Amino acid sequence: MGEKRYAFVSVRILLEDGWLHDGYIVWENGTIVEVGKMDHFKEKDHHMMIRIPDNSMIVPGFIDVHIHGASGADAMDGTKEALRTMAQALPKEGTTSFLATTMTASSEAIERALMNVAKNEAMEGEAELLGVHLEGPFIAPNRVGAQHPHYVQAPDAERFARWQELANGLIRLVTFAPEQKGGMAFLRTLREHGVTASLGHSDADAEAALQAIEQGVTHCTHLFNGMRSLHHREPNALGAVLLDERVRCELIVDGLHVHPHIVKLAYRLKGKDGIVLITDAMRAKGLGDGVYDLGGQEVKVVGNQATLFDGTLAGSVLKMNEAIRNMCLFTGCSLEEAIRMATINPAKQIGIDDRKGSIAVGKDADLVVINDQCDVWMTICRGHIAYQKEGGID
Repeated sequence: MGEKRYAFVSVRILLEDGWLHDGYIVWENGTIVEVGKMDHFKEKDHHMMIRIPDNSMIVPGFIDVHIHGASGADAMDGTKEALRTMAQALPKEGTTSFLATTMTASSEAIERALMNVAKNEAMEGEAELLGVHLEGPFIAPNRVGAQHPHYVQAPDAERFARWQELANGLIRLVTFAPEQKGGMAFLRTLREHGVTASLGHSDADAEAALQAIEQGVTHCTHLFNGMRSLHHREPNALGAVLLDERVRCELIVDGLHVHPHIVKLAYRLKGKDGIVLITDAMRAKGLGDGVYDLGGQEVKVVGNQATLFDGTLAGSVLKMNEAIRNMCLFTGCSLEEAIRMATINPAKQIGIDDRKGSIAVGKDADLVVINDQCDVWMTICRGHIAYQKEGGID
């Protein structure tokens, strides 16, 4: 887009503190430089005005902190082409930035994926790769889910430090089981590196979970999945994270990983500020039915369900705009609240809310044009059009 100033005018805009009606946004060189009411807009010769459909609005770009792949590519492929494919595909669902999420695999495969992310170069008109979500291998052997059981390891602080060096400091979020041997020492290492610690794929009871929270766990990986169930005589880690305001919890809101009624329960307990919407999507997203690879295991995709051949849920094919729509449908929350769960909440979790997660002067021009049903018409990534739907949106 060069050095011109671009503007959305006469639009409804979702700001961090609510809706701005009849507003405008101006951005230049990938950064928002003006936001305000149309009464204060001063049109200039070098403004390139973008007009949007009458039934639409501008919201912050979505941030997916837990996604393995899309459109045939996976972060574990360890190639620049895989990361590029993901970055090009995600704006279609309104996602403007993401964490490439690894799997429990051999150390060699994980290291290849980490070094690949470290070498990645951001391209104009694509979702921004913010870094890595290391999901495993430091998990509980009996809570592997669709992770490969052969490669599970006890939390290893020295190994993590080496991996963070290989990743050029780009590991931002780590899923681990704090109750495993070495778990608390590992947690201290994550804090020293400024990395967000997430309880996940864990067999922790309530006491162990609370101890981990006291020591710095602030995130929970795909709430309800890969952990002990809630019991009326034993709340387990699930009860601990649901009730503790220090922890934000990921949710896969596809109607399969978590029943809609339980999604509503989580919303009642955690509220708009305590939930982070994720897709946990794998490479089949956007490709349809078939058999695909996930972490060295075959996954069968039929409709919107991805499973191992033993029936274990294996990631999803969920799109982020669908997750937002489902959140509103399942819980009755407002569109504003659901969008918050996909924007400012994840931005805060990985420490990038100074430049992403909301629409404000000085922040990246990551913007999405949607309608009330969260259908995406246009996505702007760092000031560049990354996706535009042909025609209008219903």
